[in-house]
Amino acid sequence: MKQSQLFTKTIREAPKEEQSINAKLLTRGGFVRKLMAGVYTFLPLGFKVQKKIEEIIRNEMNSVAGQEILMPALHSKKNWETTGRWKYPEMFKLKNRSDKDFSLGWTHEEIITPLVKEFINSYKDLPFYAYQIQDKFRDELRVKSGLLRGVEFLMKDLYSFHADEKDLDSYYEKMKKAYFNIFDKCGLSTKTFLTLAAGGTFSKYSHEFQTLTTSGEDEIYLCKKCKLAVNKEIIKQEKNKCPKCGNKSLSIEKAIEIGNIFQLKNKFSKVFNLNFVGKDKKEKLVFMGCYGIGLSRLMGAIVEINHDDKGIIWPKEVAPFLVHLIQVENNQKINKVAFGLYEDFQKQGIEVLYDDRQDKSAGEKFVDADLIGLPLRIVVSERTLKVNSVELKLRDKKETKLMKIKDLDKFLNNYV
Repeated sequence: MKQSQLFTKTIREAPKEEQSINAKLLTRGGFVRKLMAGVYTFLPLGFKVQKKIEEIIRNEMNSVAGQEILMPALHSKKNWETTGRWKYPEMFKLKNRSDKDFSLGWTHEEIITPLVKEFINSYKDLPFYAYQIQDKFRDELRVKSGLLRGVEFLMKDLYSFHADEKDLDSYYEKMKKAYFNIFDKCGLSTKTFLTLAAGGTFSKYSHEFQTLTTSGEDEIYLCKKCKLAVNKEIIKQEKNKCPKCGNKSLSIEKAIEIGNIFQLKNKFSKVFNLNFVGKDKKEKLVFMGCYGIGLSRLMGAIVEINHDDKGIIWPKEVAPFLVHLIQVENNQKINKVAFGLYEDFQKQGIEVLYDDRQDKSAGEKFVDADLIGLPLRIVVSERTLKVNSVELKLRDKKETKLMKIKDLDKFLNNYV
């Protein structure tokens, strides 16, 4: 894409009300704009990042046999009254012109359980897994963290259905691995730890995936021996030690929760009478699991972890473009070479943002490139063309180097 055709612009200063790093940098870089507290528009660059994250998650969910569906965001009061959760203050509630009550979805157990009841009858129908990627709505009181805590946010939630607890346990372990695969591809795996959290009425534990950062809202207790963490909310019940190895020397860390998984067991299947007939011809309750990742929250976390004082440093897999091609002077020779590279990259399927703007100085273009944070910067200038070269710089490195134009294709093929 030509940067001159990008309708959004970078800005020097983030709005004063933005306090978090992710909100400041994403706003300044032209990725998002805030409509109101906790609600953001995703601009072209931000939407491309969101779609990259979505595709990583979708591919991983498909690999664990999940079937994608899309459930309603508008819910009837009846389903929520059935489980007793209509009273939850997090729910947005509204009435239609006939004075009937509805809510906006902030989770979907109450929707998918009676839905699946229409299709599961026998043990032969199990196990079964379905997921969706959809906007959620939550009446969140703390909305000062940019994309990390939204009122409207994009989320992936997968629900699993099993004939017995053993099969649920097995799938639950598979999902732990799938989640770490996702976070690895998003550039967060080295700082992300499985964290024990309260299981509520479902089980002894649920599990969070917490990513370490000094700007994190959560506090976890990390065992550096076995790499397991414990949420602050349950550390006392664990007697201030690691429940896995007994280590009492736990480090207290700030972190961002980027995913969570629960063993729902038969809490919702019991309420909605989700049963199946087993091999022994007896009727039994279905066991369930729930697995969530907030995509917009994940995007915010990536920025919180991957940035410097100049701007964002996107991991390759989620960057809106791989290459930032910058033309720093404007004459016939430079125009021809730069545009030729732009066309060549596109033919090769290399995603490129071509800074062809003629009203910006070289310094302004470099500042914008650092702020936007694409993985690879390629500069075409009078100086580089004197030696038939371009200047290369990786966003996460300080040094630059010249490379012959004839060697560029080989380098990019290896880099991609």
